[in-house]
Amino acid sequence: MAKKNTYDCLNCPGFCCSYAQIPVNKRSLKRLAKYFGISEEKAKKKYTKKGDDYAMILRHQDDPYFNTICQFFDTEKRHCTIYEGRPDACHDYPGTRNCGYYDFLQIERDRQDDPDMKIAAYCAD
Repeated sequence: MAKKNTYDCLNCPGFCCSYAQIPVNKRSLKRLAKYFGISEEKAKKKYTKKGDDYAMILRHQDDPYFNTICQFFDTEKRHCTIYEGRPDACHDYPGTRNCGYYDFLQIERDRQDDPDMKIAAYCAD
């Protein structure tokens, strides 16, 4: 029996989307190009840049909560705008039952001794 995830992405402010380097592999680049109906070369130029740790990463935009966030993230509605075309790194995140945001939230709740504490106004966990 599969274990239940300990998080709900619908209640998250986009924690993983704010990672400085969101890697894009060749398969993900192909998916982005298909999603937008453009060539892989154009998608690479328009949506990616060279990363410090990866050959290609997603470009970012300004964000009021995390300073910068993925360019495909709706900063008002707090969700991915290309969910069906998102890269493998996003599709596979977090790769475990736990999510870094919810781990952080639980640590802060424990530290503050407040089981209902919300880190952000839109977090309804």
